[in-house]
Amino acid sequence: MTTTPVAGRTTTVAARATDLSKIYGQGETQVVALDRVTVEFHQAEFTAIMGPSGSGKSTLMHCVAGLDTFSSGSVRIGETELGSLKDKQLTKLRRDKIGFIFQAFNLLPTLTALENITLPMDIAGRKPDKQWLESVIQMVGLRDRLSHRPAQLSGGQQQRVAVARALASRPDIIFGDEPTGNLDSRSGAEVLGFLRNSVRELGQTVVMVTHDPVAAAYADRVVFLADGRIVDEMYQPTADNVLDFMKQFDAKGRTS
Repeated sequence: MTTTPVAGRTTTVAARATDLSKIYGQGETQVVALDRVTVEFHQAEFTAIMGPSGSGKSTLMHCVAGLDTFSSGSVRIGETELGSLKDKQLTKLRRDKIGFIFQAFNLLPTLTALENITLPMDIAGRKPDKQWLESVIQMVGLRDRLSHRPAQLSGGQQQRVAVARALASRPDIIFGDEPTGNLDSRSGAEVLGFLRNSVRELGQTVVMVTHDPVAAAYADRVVFLADGRIVDEMYQPTADNVLDFMKQFDAKGRTS
């Protein structure tokens, strides 16, 4: 495993992008979504990615998570280089090494909460680690809702199921794309608390795209993007500090 010194300590790199570029179109219609981005995400760390609309934050997450292709550069999950993988290999890596939490929950309506949680492992023909699964269910507070279907759950409960599903297979890294975007503030705070606790108590690695300074404050680190480039980062963020930084962006998404 690759290790990197961070603030006087050595940590394991869960994912890394190096000189990563993503370009759409050609000629006059060309749009550079990512411009030679280099960034590391460390094991047992919660990272938030922020930036103005069109800054490339979701594109960065999608490329690092293997959900989208990139134009140049490299992406590694652990020691595995994504650019060298064929489609079936990439699908297997996403299934075995990566967890996803999306704004829209993406639960199957005909399955119970527990069946939704274990679905990725069922598809892969793998049995869940019972002790780990118990820990996850306990952490997200779903003990009395496991037999309920999504229509019988609130939005916050549905997103808790999605969080548990992402954690259940014990992936190397979890990516969240605006995971609290469809939730009220109380439910959102609960979900963010679960993600933070998964890092602190379970050693999980979480990377989350968000536009919300309050959500970003749950992270250990915030990476700021503008115009497809990383312009700064902040450790131990507070909502006020993140908001003050975001106010520096002008209409074009550059820092003043």
